[in-house]
Amino acid sequence: MSVLQRNPVYVVGIGMHRYQFPTDTPYVQLGLTAVREALADARLGWPQVPLAVVGTAAIGMAAGRVMLRHLGSTGFEVMQVENASASGSSAFRTACLQVAAGEHDVALALGVDKFGDGRRAASKDGLQPLSPTAHVPLVKFALLARRLMQDHGLTEADLARVAVKNHGNAALNPYAQFRKPRTLEQVLGSPRIAGALTSMMCTPRGEGAAAAIVANEAGLERLGLDRARAVRVLASVSSSERLAEDIPQGVPPIVELVRQSAQAALQQAGLRADALDLIELHDAFSIEELVYGEAIGACAPGDAAGALARGEWAIGGRCAVNASGGLIGMGHPLGPTGIGQVAEIVRQLRGEATGRQQPGARTGLAHMIGLGTMAVAHVLHKE
Repeated sequence: MSVLQRNPVYVVGIGMHRYQFPTDTPYVQLGLTAVREALADARLGWPQVPLAVVGTAAIGMAAGRVMLRHLGSTGFEVMQVENASASGSSAFRTACLQVAAGEHDVALALGVDKFGDGRRAASKDGLQPLSPTAHVPLVKFALLARRLMQDHGLTEADLARVAVKNHGNAALNPYAQFRKPRTLEQVLGSPRIAGALTSMMCTPRGEGAAAAIVANEAGLERLGLDRARAVRVLASVSSSERLAEDIPQGVPPIVELVRQSAQAALQQAGLRADALDLIELHDAFSIEELVYGEAIGACAPGDAAGALARGEWAIGGRCAVNASGGLIGMGHPLGPTGIGQVAEIVRQLRGEATGRQQPGARTGLAHMIGLGTMAVAHVLHKE
């Protein structure tokens, strides 16, 4: 039994700073906007938060303390997490586990980022890359898309429908970077970036912030928090890629990683994939939603494009995939992205996602990929 089953943890407050294209806005302003909104949502004061876990990929050392001291120096514990695109997801997981373990009864998970210089450890490992594009995700997924188009009949229109859906969802989300619905013709006609992937099939980079406050049963009782709006974290898992010989033949390692990590999260939660009403997943490139959605179990094997075309992954469909707009529509500032996924699911499960509400939503999965490659998954549930 996981520690989250022995000592339940709940999300009691969420907050965001809208994702946006790079500006001169200091990261401190971005982050504090999200924190203040989360505190107000939970009806908590800053002195009541004893732990803050900050996820950021591009800002630099000690970002959390430099930022949060503006709310007051209360002697709280603060730590900083970097895990590429999964920095926020890892910060949320760390906060949940600290609270589940009883180290604290309340904790803040905060993701914040500004557009950085993009330096990666993979370029400093002392090994000569096989090609100049060996560490460029865009190239990797353009090649994956080409392979699936050649071997399995996937079409450019299938790739484009992901972007059409997610831009449409983002247009309904006040926190999203892109707020315009797009047609199939617009997506297909936008500039090609690599292979079949056009600019509208790819995530933008930018800046923003997302915050979530979590509490255990003791924290709910001590602080008199509103149980009616609390959303339980049923599972939290993190893992990385396996050796190629441990993966079924013909399956890309990153797809197998998504399958195994999602399966582990669902098993920890005691659920099957068909119990999910919502999935927020890593769709930096449209091909990812198709292969990851299938790997998670949102459709039958080989039917991702069909499920998407039939509207099963739309808001109001069987399982809303990336109701927020996903990375393609909502944006991908790196540090905040994973916590932004959690915030969207919490908003949906509370029935507060005005204009884009998934009817009857009770259970959601937030799944994030980070360079390296690793995965973090969370299952959330509202009675």
